[in-house]
Amino acid sequence: MERQAFFFQGDSLLLPVNVPDSQIEGGLLFELSKNFKNPDIFEIPELDGSPDLITVVSVPPAVVLPEEWKIIPVRGILSMFSVSGDNANRIIRACHITQWRWDSRFCGTCGVKNDDVPMQAQRICPRCGRMEFPRICPAVITLITDNENRILLAHNKRFKAGVYSHISGFNEAGETLEETVVREIREEIDIEVKDIVYIKSQPWPFPSSLMLGFKARYSSGTIKPDGKEIEDAKWFTKDNLPNLPAEGSLSRHLINSWINETF
Repeated sequence: MERQAFFFQGDSLLLPVNVPDSQIEGGLLFELSKNFKNPDIFEIPELDGSPDLITVVSVPPAVVLPEEWKIIPVRGILSMFSVSGDNANRIIRACHITQWRWDSRFCGTCGVKNDDVPMQAQRICPRCGRMEFPRICPAVITLITDNENRILLAHNKRFKAGVYSHISGFNEAGETLEETVVREIREEIDIEVKDIVYIKSQPWPFPSSLMLGFKARYSSGTIKPDGKEIEDAKWFTKDNLPNLPAEGSLSRHLINSWINETF
């Protein structure tokens, strides 16, 4: 079988315009890398213990693509294409490490150009020996319900118009994940929650997050959006939902689980 590779530019996959979008799932022929000048080409191991490697061709962000190529944001492929679980995981892993490699070209301690550790997602400084690994930033996302079986959803300023989702935020140093849930909800909409339970996680390389899904129940307080990140927040019933996040995201999974009562 001919060598296959995933082609990236930042957090987007690259694909020739004459190739069906569905083909992006399994990668492209490696020989297509000749279309780009001096790309970052690397291999990373699978995570299932097999000897297989994922080959990646990474095009620097500033490079103008040939006219016969197009970009497909990785964020959208989970809902746009019928990507299988294994292939989705490979694409997400490759996307995360592609961006990390661009950010980790030089040692953060002494500034010398880092060396690669062959066949590993790891770099090492040849001068001071500092080791570099892909950054993973934990972030919580919480499904909030009340005693009337309503769901609390909010519109963040970064969302598309009309789209509502859960309260989310990054874990801080010295903080448990449960404490992050409480703090983020208090800061962004000024209410208190209880009965916090972990549900599910999802790697989210935009650029380096690990989303950790929780559910919690409303305890007290009156909804008051902070006006900085959250523009609006309100309670919704199953027959009166707003525009929701795309399928394939953890946020939509949490909403679907509430709708279908599969928790």
